[in-house]
Amino acid sequence: MAYIPRANRKLFAALAATAMITPAAVSVSYAAEAVKFSDVADDYWAATEIYSLVERGIINGYQDGTFRPEQPIIRGQVAILLKGALGLPVPANLKTFEDVSERSVFAEAVAATKQAGIFYGSEGKFGVGQAITHEQMASVLVRAFDLKFNPGAEDLTLENVTPAHEKNVEILAQNGIISAEELKSYQPKAPVNRATFAVYLYRTLQFVEENNTFELSLMHTNDTHAHLDNAAKRVTAVNEVRAKKPDALLLDAGDVFSGTLYFNEFKGLADLEFMNLMGYDAMTFGNHEFDLGSQPEGHEGLADFIKAADFPFVSANVDFSGDALFNEIYQGGTISDSPENGNIYGGIIKEVNGEKVGIFGLTTEETVNLSSPGKIVFEDYVEAAQETVNAFEAQGVNKIIALTHIGFDDNPAVDNDLQLAELVEGIDVIVGGHSHTELAEPVVVGEGEKGSKKEPTLIVQAYQYGDYLGTLDVEFDENGEIVGYAGELIDIGEKAADPAAAKLLETYSSKIEAVQNSETGAVAAKELANPRLGNGDPISVRNSETELGNLIADGMLDKAKEFNPDTVIAMQNGGGIRAAINEGPITLGEILTVLPYGNTLAVMELSGAEIIEALEHSVQNAPNESGGFLHVAGMKFTYDSSKPAGERVVSVEVKEADGTFSQLDENKTYVVATNNFTAKGGDGFDVFAKAYEEGRVTDLGLADWENLRDYVVKLGTVDPVVEGRIVDVAAE
Repeated sequence: MAYIPRANRKLFAALAATAMITPAAVSVSYAAEAVKFSDVADDYWAATEIYSLVERGIINGYQDGTFRPEQPIIRGQVAILLKGALGLPVPANLKTFEDVSERSVFAEAVAATKQAGIFYGSEGKFGVGQAITHEQMASVLVRAFDLKFNPGAEDLTLENVTPAHEKNVEILAQNGIISAEELKSYQPKAPVNRATFAVYLYRTLQFVEENNTFELSLMHTNDTHAHLDNAAKRVTAVNEVRAKKPDALLLDAGDVFSGTLYFNEFKGLADLEFMNLMGYDAMTFGNHEFDLGSQPEGHEGLADFIKAADFPFVSANVDFSGDALFNEIYQGGTISDSPENGNIYGGIIKEVNGEKVGIFGLTTEETVNLSSPGKIVFEDYVEAAQETVNAFEAQGVNKIIALTHIGFDDNPAVDNDLQLAELVEGIDVIVGGHSHTELAEPVVVGEGEKGSKKEPTLIVQAYQYGDYLGTLDVEFDENGEIVGYAGELIDIGEKAADPAAAKLLETYSSKIEAVQNSETGAVAAKELANPRLGNGDPISVRNSETELGNLIADGMLDKAKEFNPDTVIAMQNGGGIRAAINEGPITLGEILTVLPYGNTLAVMELSGAEIIEALEHSVQNAPNESGGFLHVAGMKFTYDSSKPAGERVVSVEVKEADGTFSQLDENKTYVVATNNFTAKGGDGFDVFAKAYEEGRVTDLGLADWENLRDYVVKLGTVDPVVEGRIVDVAAE
């Protein structure tokens, strides 16, 4: 028997319960003895559809024997019809909208359809008596029957459709629920009459009954970087998804290690306890999983993390065989259909509702330069991916997920997900990480390297720090080709904390609070202020050079040189500096308060002309404040705030290795360090965004607060000064 997706099973159960028929008893005609309406003749254009729904017990007429087909159908009536068609349960609380009384004839249907996520209402109101429009009906049917967008269908041009409904109208058209002829005269904001709604509902029922696709549901995270403060809320989000989709797989695309005090204290094992609690199905390795390799004990912490996991790890292009710590758990890149927890495989095969799903992992080859892998070897990602896909297909697996840590649009000279989708045939879904990209909905790649059409590949990524739980539902046909999808990011911050998980978190957070108050060992010789104009200060961290800004930029440059000795300049946006450092011993808590965002260190290759463009943007609002005002290290410049924006920079000099300064060469390429927020174009730095898009930015992944901590510890006595790095000649 062909696999029947969840939406269909729910529908069949509803029909069996309400119409007392079996799934096989679907009829496109109506029985002669069926109910007849005085205003719906046998030759009426919608008669077949109306009477078919009557037979099923889904739709009724009025007591006077009429159906009133031309009468607009109101939202309350649609709710009643969908509640019956889907057999929706009625929640105990019927007071869901302020304009729907609990005693209303619509109350149960309204509450049931809201609970099912079919109707949202607006500003707390449902509008039961309002006529539903064509575009609203499209969204309601898509949500009610869990219809998916088909990435392989032809693009449609829709006119006058509200953006919020546009994709749902397209879904109905893709699936023939709105015909091509009807689309020509489609009026999205016109009210729907009862006959038209019956036709669309009938077509929708036929579509889901006749299309027995396999639906795979995924949840995904990436780049959580030991941010556990919202872990109990993530547990809630996972549990809510599993309540609706118990077969959903939960995957992580790497970089659990490094980023907060939770990692410094517990080396990933605190994160792992929550991952085990949530029931992750697989994880791949991020570059930061190899950060401990330079320590005397090597990758012992990573090996312990893997062994304690209640799930397997996948990595097709990473060879652990050179490090004896992984001898017992590294399975040599093999593909396993019965993987053991706490082991590393090239790929694994999961069985979901009788269907085989292949999952394999990839890690960026830049890890060699970004971390401390030691004897662990990173191989070509494209070759490893294609070999693994071929091996899956040889075992009859035609639904394949690449769990990657190579970046969505990261350095194309090395690796990224967009290139992977173009270059490797047979990957259906890429669950990505590394670039900390917020993909609000899946990206579809439907063309190969040379622009030739290929089976679509979906790419998803869920930003960073556990802020979101990504979800993706994919429908496959019998050949394993994607015929529908829907994906979104669930905002974890809006969830309530799971009580048991919150209690567990306290056992770790209480220890972290004590560490935050610990002294770093560095001492501030004076207060390092963080002035703002609104506080009565004559200067601001957002319009002038400051001692604290210089310290942070110096620390950024010092750390970047460890990874790329060619780095000569560092830039820190003033808006990212959030607090002062008091005179005396510097605590870890102070460091975290100064740089609270957890941005990471990145290096960019920029021409001298691009650096000038960035500096012009930095001082365009001076002497007014701007979050994009740049504090600098390794350079100094002057500007004239009396001149028009874009024409203010007067001179720029770069510090040489011997401590002297030379004039910036507009035609020369310089390596510049900044944070990943600024490097991606944050604060309006289009020149940096362009460099990022062109693959001239490398995210080193080192948390800014850790860089500052390491730098002040290195200095011991911290006493930065304002030294004329940034001078406004108009103010002299």
